[in-house]
Amino acid sequence: MATAFRRKGSRVVGRMDVHERELVVSLLQQTRELLGGDDHAGTGDPLQDLLGSLGAEPLDPEEVAGRDPALQRLLPPASRDDERMAADFRAMTEGHLRQQKTATLATAIVALGGDPGAAPGADLEDRRGDTVELDLGQAQSLMRALTDVRLVLAERLELRTDEDSEQLHAMLEDAEDIEDPRMLLAAYYDFLTWLQESVTLAIMRR
Repeated sequence: MATAFRRKGSRVVGRMDVHERELVVSLLQQTRELLGGDDHAGTGDPLQDLLGSLGAEPLDPEEVAGRDPALQRLLPPASRDDERMAADFRAMTEGHLRQQKTATLATAIVALGGDPGAAPGADLEDRRGDTVELDLGQAQSLMRALTDVRLVLAERLELRTDEDSEQLHAMLEDAEDIEDPRMLLAAYYDFLTWLQESVTLAIMRR
């Protein structure tokens, strides 16, 4: 069973059993696929990736408008009041943003023993035991990647306000059928919220 992450020098260390890691890796992989997966993977050179994204084809407004709401939440408009400005800003920045998010998710997947190119739900190949040890770069990537996964789950759960979150916690406390799809998503969201807070606190401690 997972335990909170702790700072140990330049490392961040916690415990997650293989099933917990497989779950988190699967959710990271699904979010990466939603963002375009390897089609938006960067070269590893930030400047080259940025210049490449600036030369991308203009985005189709109909495609943008018809996107999965979860993807809309991952790639929100720069302005909700000025459509022209939002479209221009999206055309200039979306490719690079996708590359950044995709790379961060891939780093987090590898840090937990997964393969970014594997299908979501695939078994982890490594058998490192329950200890998860990350360097600070991996820990920061995991922290940021979990933000994106939680955004996707929040959209699926229709969480919009603090009141929605409070109702979600109340629903979990009163849940009788954890196999209900909505209950499972709520449980995943709750677990990832705890996990992200744990990693964040560990990073902040010196």
